[in-house]
Amino acid sequence: MELFFGFTILIGIIILWVIAQYNKLVTLRNQVQNGWKQIDVQLKRRHDLIPNLVNTVRGYMEFEQETLEKVIQARNAAVSATGVADAAEKEGALSGALSKLFALSENYPTLKANENVKQLQEELTSTENKISFARQFFNDIATKFNIAQQVFPGNIIANIFTFRPSELFEVKDATEREVPSVDLSLKK
Repeated sequence: MELFFGFTILIGIIILWVIAQYNKLVTLRNQVQNGWKQIDVQLKRRHDLIPNLVNTVRGYMEFEQETLEKVIQARNAAVSATGVADAAEKEGALSGALSKLFALSENYPTLKANENVKQLQEELTSTENKISFARQFFNDIATKFNIAQQVFPGNIIANIFTFRPSELFEVKDATEREVPSVDLSLKK
């Protein structure tokens, strides 16, 4: 009788442990999904701002139509991205195209003085910062989720209930890893 009672308690503890591990993995998976949705909201905002910026600068940058077209193409590709890796790649290309546009806009004094352009650039910069923070949060929680699936004994529950590791945002373009050159000399 005591053996049966002890065995029943042991089985009960194991069941409670499995439930706790499962719930932990579900919670982390939902946090990863929430992190992705936060990135998605900021990317949508970015995608909505870009056509306004392009339309505003189009008249000023008559000789830079190719650059504007590249921005629009990169934006359209980014909008159609599916999954973390695809979005990271296409958003990186969009960031590069926007950087070129902002660099070229420095050559147009009337464009630099335009209040609409300034406001759109500030909004895009703010959105870029929010995207960066959202990606950092996403990578942090996705890493936590992935670790929970890989360490013993959580890996047993993850395998039984077919949890899958989450992709991380990463820099794939080698030019994004390069250290920018900064010249702080006061040459005129």
